[in-house]
Amino acid sequence: MILAIEEGLEPVRVRLDRPLTDAELERFCAANEPARVERDANGDLIIMSPNFPAGNAIEGEVYAELLFWAREDGRGKVFSATAGFTLPDGSMRAADAAWVDRRRWESLSVKQLKSYTALTPEFVIEVRSDSERLGALREKMENWIANGAELGWLIDPERKVVEVYRPGESVEMFEDPTSVQGTGPVRGFELVMGRVWQ
Repeated sequence: MILAIEEGLEPVRVRLDRPLTDAELERFCAANEPARVERDANGDLIIMSPNFPAGNAIEGEVYAELLFWAREDGRGKVFSATAGFTLPDGSMRAADAAWVDRRRWESLSVKQLKSYTALTPEFVIEVRSDSERLGALREKMENWIANGAELGWLIDPERKVVEVYRPGESVEMFEDPTSVQGTGPVRGFELVMGRVWQ
């Protein structure tokens, strides 16, 4: 089934002679833990190794801040990097942190909840790890927006830059910001960057 593997910097891309079904993808992911696996719109698998502890600590901090805020706010549900979403273009993607409106989440059936849910989060955060190329992450952010996300943040700890993505707008760049303010679906959320850059 595997036609080619493109090697180099992480992640590794695996081209298949046909896209895996969601059930096959689920079995593949389970058999290859702890690797993180996504599927692009062409059906290629994107396989990422587990994050280094320093990068994971940053991802965890970002996820925790969004989770704590969302619990107080009450309007949405928060998901970590292990939650896969099937997007309208057929890709299955996971963000380091994602937020979904509670009403949309609660309208899903039990069957929909027990799969890679066909749902695009309104808000996503991606944190660049040491092994990720910036260009590939920027493409992923654009993919989130093209598939219906209303807001996305790409956090690059190495450069201390936050890139903000919104539909129909140019990317906003913030260099070494003190904090980043949520807008739209996550208005009221503030990520204090001093907790992230450590």
